[in-house]
Amino acid sequence: MSVKTAVLPVAGLGTRFLPASKAIPKEMITVVDKPVIQYVVDEAVAAGIKQIVLVNHSAKRAIEDHFDVHYELETELERRGKDELLQIMRSILPADVRVISVRQGKALGLGHAVMCAREVVGDNPFAVMLPDVLVDAYHQAAGSQGDLAAMNQRFEHSGRAQIMVEQVPMERVSQYGVVALDGEAPVAGHSQVMTGVVEKPAQSEAPSDLAVVGRYVLPARIFELLETTKPGAGNEIQLTDAIASLMQEQQVEAYRMQGVTYDCGSKLGYLQATLAYGLRHPQVGSGFAELIRQCDV
Repeated sequence: MSVKTAVLPVAGLGTRFLPASKAIPKEMITVVDKPVIQYVVDEAVAAGIKQIVLVNHSAKRAIEDHFDVHYELETELERRGKDELLQIMRSILPADVRVISVRQGKALGLGHAVMCAREVVGDNPFAVMLPDVLVDAYHQAAGSQGDLAAMNQRFEHSGRAQIMVEQVPMERVSQYGVVALDGEAPVAGHSQVMTGVVEKPAQSEAPSDLAVVGRYVLPARIFELLETTKPGAGNEIQLTDAIASLMQEQQVEAYRMQGVTYDCGSKLGYLQATLAYGLRHPQVGSGFAELIRQCDV
């Protein structure tokens, strides 16, 4: 079955990005000229996703508004002959893609956020995309498909849930959920059956150097497992715990990404993303590079 829905949990408070996220959703903070959430939705659309489910909070309406039509602004741009800007506005969301917003009344964890999307997703497989993680495909081999598209294709072929992982230095494995594999690590762009996930292991106890990075393709069965998942770390319902239960019923695969990730929920990750996207931006890239060369720090 093809994957056409992506769930984006955007209800979090963004405490790692305070004070910037006090009044502005962290997902709406811009990398160059687009909010972070726009890059994530663009990634989903490029992978063939036709329905975006925002699991949102009442204080973060700006995210919904960004993907809605702004008739007054479009009319004014059209009246002034600002055709290029008008096209940019109208291309934020393709006409054949819809955005649906549901509320997460309480912050009870990623697993709970995913459960909030159940009525919209129904019995269909779906992707989960953490909205503060950017997956940058710029350095992938020419002609290769994006990572989420490859995960979707692998799920359609095998029927196995896909968990995106990336290789991290062994001295940093204690910061991540690290997967254990049935056999050797897959090469980039391929998957391997998982035997477990260890949360933030000591370097000497890490089963691999492949860390979970915020993209999942899951069967609808995960909803039933989440319903019976007890609160775990932080007294929250953890998606990882439900995936562990899924692994007791069927095989789950780790997909090794080809691209590069930026954690835009952290200040340093955000700055890394700004550098990467800014330096190759068609309008400001060369000027930005010159500013960096002139910077005396």
